[in-house]
Amino acid sequence: MVNLQRGEIEAELGGERLTLCLTLGALAELEATYGDEDLLALAERFEGGRISALDAIRVIAAGLRGGGREVSDAEVGALSAPGGAAGYVEIVSRLLKATFAPPPA
Repeated sequence: MVNLQRGEIEAELGGERLTLCLTLGALAELEATYGDEDLLALAERFEGGRISALDAIRVIAAGLRGGGREVSDAEVGALSAPGGAAGYVEIVSRLLKATFAPPPA
């Protein structure tokens, strides 16, 4: 069971229910990948709602690794998601929201 307070989500990928979490290490990995200087710059990168297929692969892969699964970006690129491209975008959106949205009051 996922812990939303820790920023975890559950998503179906490749026919499996998997836990994703953008841990501090996963966020640092994304900062390094995109050349962003800090977490705010990383959050601003995705807040516009536009995401490429490569962005989706990178964010989902980092989230899976943060959730404890050893997986490469290439392996993530080969996974299917319900809803196809829209399904991938929905996973990324939920993961970023769980990571960057302020906690409920």
